[in-house]
Amino acid sequence: MARSAPARAARSRAPARPSAVAALRDRVPWPSAVAATLVTGYVTLFVVAMVHTSYDTWGALLILPVLMAVGTPLLARIAAANPERDVFRLLMLAMTAKLLCAFPRYLMAFVLYGGAADAKMYHQKGAELAAYLDQADLLAGVHYDLGMKVAGTGFVIIVTGVVYAITGPSLIGGFLVFSWLGFWGLLLFWRALQIAFPEADTRKYAKLVFFLPSLLFWPSSIGKDAWMMFCLGLTTYGTARLLDRRFGAFACIALGSLGTAMVRPHVTALAGAGLMVAYVLRKRPQQASALGPLRTILTAVVLGAMAVLMLQQVSTFFGTDGTGGDAVNQVLSETSRRTSQGNSMISATAPEDAAPKFSLNPAGLPVAVVSVLFRPFPFEASNIQNLIQSVECFALLVMFIRSWPRLTRLPRLFVQRSYLAFTAVYTLLFCWAFSTINNMGILSRERVQVLPLVLVLLVVPAASTARGAPERRPPPVWRVAPGQWGGRRRPPEAHPVRTGGPGSDGASPIRSPVRSPAQSPARSPARSPARSPVQSPTQSPTQSPTQGGSTTP
Repeated sequence: MARSAPARAARSRAPARPSAVAALRDRVPWPSAVAATLVTGYVTLFVVAMVHTSYDTWGALLILPVLMAVGTPLLARIAAANPERDVFRLLMLAMTAKLLCAFPRYLMAFVLYGGAADAKMYHQKGAELAAYLDQADLLAGVHYDLGMKVAGTGFVIIVTGVVYAITGPSLIGGFLVFSWLGFWGLLLFWRALQIAFPEADTRKYAKLVFFLPSLLFWPSSIGKDAWMMFCLGLTTYGTARLLDRRFGAFACIALGSLGTAMVRPHVTALAGAGLMVAYVLRKRPQQASALGPLRTILTAVVLGAMAVLMLQQVSTFFGTDGTGGDAVNQVLSETSRRTSQGNSMISATAPEDAAPKFSLNPAGLPVAVVSVLFRPFPFEASNIQNLIQSVECFALLVMFIRSWPRLTRLPRLFVQRSYLAFTAVYTLLFCWAFSTINNMGILSRERVQVLPLVLVLLVVPAASTARGAPERRPPPVWRVAPGQWGGRRRPPEAHPVRTGGPGSDGASPIRSPVRSPAQSPARSPARSPARSPVQSPTQSPTQSPTQGGSTTP
């Protein structure tokens, strides 16, 4: 018994053996195990779906990883141009969320509404066109009758048929492809802000434009919304490059405008008007070349010709005579009549077959802005879908009210950053034109064509930031200034470095790797002075330069 006490004391002082669970946790590579489990589950689900469902369903399980595999390296390349490491994670999360929203969008169209959606018609017509393309000799020419004109619905059928010719006629897979296309449109909007308005809070804008519920949900279906989102993003990206005098601007504007004009030419005309105003207000370079005035004149002529073509396309699309006020009023009245049906109708005062007249007086513009951007209000919701939409609209209204001091500075910023003029003009014209929609559901879906540019107004910097005063909080590291899209930015030096020379007691920061024995000091690195060659004379030995030029103790 006397020996047991020291033995117990020795055992208590000895380190405890790791438990079996801790040993297993240290021995098993859990990230690899989780990845293997997910892959195994996905493959099992894919096999079960192939046995029990048609290609309409299990084809999506094949298309989804392909879209992720194609998009991931592109996002990695984009994130490499931003010095902050969280950019890639943000973009991957945004792409994943956008693709996953295709499934609830499909359930809403084919379960909640029982297939009473345009996506069903696009799928059927697109599958027929894809079957024709698989058997046709493309070199001999394509002769296919859509049964309708190409502009508008017919063009979306052609896009769907081309997609199905590549992926196969999968309904859910088509939703995924169009949703993926809409994501790249949102990314182009984000990239345009970085180029044309680098002072803005691009991190906040990224969170808003990538994760706003309306932008996630509505452009995730086979149809015009996702295509318009992509083409408008491309047009906006080209506009930003044009205002910043970058190469390839006209190619992006031409391709984006052509894509929108084939579906909704009136939206193309609105974007063209904003582009014209922004180009006139853009800031001139301090050192203009001799060809500068000629280049400006040629650019104005090209933009004017594009505007005339767009107005003619709008007139042909709506079947009106001319482009004057009477034709515009006719289009707006017909739009209101066609949307005055369903349970989500805004105003039921006009008869069903009547086409109400609208005034072109700009005095009604404030009411139009509120109606398009912030309705339905919570008390106007007639179903659960409108109630959810009203919550988002109310949140946007609160954000705009809180940002009102910054919004009052917009007229002064139009010349400094004419991209804001493009944003404001397009937003106002869009609200004026689409205020004639007399259905809450249709208005909620059409509104996504202006929301990415409306969100720009919420990230305008404060007055002190715009004048060049230091911000109260450190700016995000990942902001990319114009001209830095091609590579990673070098952090600026913390302080000017004194270089050595005749009569100078400073050490040169750049030294030749080959030195003569007479020039090389005989001391070892451990015995070197405390101050490094690149250290400022006023910098203490305990301080080290950080990114952005600031120092931390």
